[in-house]
Amino acid sequence: MKSKKSLPPPKNARELALFVLIEVEEKKAYSNLQLKHALAGKEWDPRDVNLTTELVYGTLSRLNTLDWMISHYLSKPASKLENWVNWLLRISFYQLTYLDRIPSRAVVHEGVEIAKRWGHKGISGMVNGVLRNRLRNPEKTEIPAGLPPVTRISLEYSHPEWLVKKWIEEFGVEETEQMCEENNFPPEINLRTNALKGTREELLETIKEQLPKAYVQPSKLTPMGVVLSESGNIGQLTAYLEGLCTVQDESSMLVGDALSPFSGMKVLDVCAAPGGKSTHIAEKMNNQGTVLSMDIHPHKLKLIEENGKRLGISIIETRAGDAREVDRILTGETFDRILVDAPCTGLGVIRRKPDIRWAKTEKDEEIHRIQYDILCSAASLLKPDGKLVYSTCTVQREENQDVIQRFLQEHPHWELDSTLVHDLPVLIGEKYATLKNGYVQILPHHFHSDGFFIARLKRKSGTRD
Repeated sequence: MKSKKSLPPPKNARELALFVLIEVEEKKAYSNLQLKHALAGKEWDPRDVNLTTELVYGTLSRLNTLDWMISHYLSKPASKLENWVNWLLRISFYQLTYLDRIPSRAVVHEGVEIAKRWGHKGISGMVNGVLRNRLRNPEKTEIPAGLPPVTRISLEYSHPEWLVKKWIEEFGVEETEQMCEENNFPPEINLRTNALKGTREELLETIKEQLPKAYVQPSKLTPMGVVLSESGNIGQLTAYLEGLCTVQDESSMLVGDALSPFSGMKVLDVCAAPGGKSTHIAEKMNNQGTVLSMDIHPHKLKLIEENGKRLGISIIETRAGDAREVDRILTGETFDRILVDAPCTGLGVIRRKPDIRWAKTEKDEEIHRIQYDILCSAASLLKPDGKLVYSTCTVQREENQDVIQRFLQEHPHWELDSTLVHDLPVLIGEKYATLKNGYVQILPHHFHSDGFFIARLKRKSGTRD
């Protein structure tokens, strides 16, 4: 494999996209962070930024489908090619297949020019031949009819077969297909109104004044949410800089609602970074009481503190610590509310992190053991009449329902809190019957939001562990 360091610096959007994609693969980095880092290197034309972003996220979203298509035009296995050549073919096929606004001749020309600049005459000739063959014989890219559901959905919507198979077993073919399709749509920006500094209506007006051409509307799912598209850099938005709002998905906002904290309470958030849910909790408490925000990574505590400061919140205290040992770290302390927003595979946020579907494997689901340990440790710190919320941003049963079921089986004095239905939006109650039992599994395509699991637990009346 040719090292990326020996390649010339990127001159345009397509070359920049190649650099990002190669680093994502070689460094096992998240695409959003790698893209942000690459774009920060110099001043790029906004059109180049948009194209680079489209190529990175789009190519990663359609990766196994693109590889399947490319294989029909190669005379030797793709594994025999240099790594950067594979990525060049992928971004070229992505443009030819999914981006109608770019002329085919421009895609071929740019692909060949990059091959000349990065490689040698033989490679550029091969790239030219493959891309022109693709233009002459586009029917080879058509997914054949009659494939088994797992294979068809995997290829049509570009998800790993193991994951598609698992989802079909859990949710059925129709739900799985809709979920995979939703995962390939670009996500909108969701903002949460800071109730300490104003109303949602005031926030909407402020954003519309600064972004008159943007699509801005109130969330239909959450009372403090705002949906925004074509926003540019949110970090430069006046409303954001002044702490009138923060970025948070609609499903994620429901976690704070589920916790239902009041002014003056003592609340624990055991896996808090970067602080979105902690700040939401503090806002719901009207900045009165205490929110102890913990995280295993000490350097991430600064993110929580910075977010709190920008939003005008003063009741958040931060502390580093392993959530699996929080009962030992906080011996003798008890809390009115506890949030366990557990580390997870993140397979509910594929829309926002398209590469996560390729980074995860079936073995990753063993994370449920860590989740269970965190839940048990945190639960011991809850006051007798308190409430505990367990949440994840995944849709995997092993990390969600199964963790809760095991906890209840091994802790007979605990139960799901059926009153959760009163603290979440009516839309959620109408869609999910399980909410009346005290938990809900939100799928991405149901509300065009992140996939999330939320369960609320409490001790049975008159009992203690």
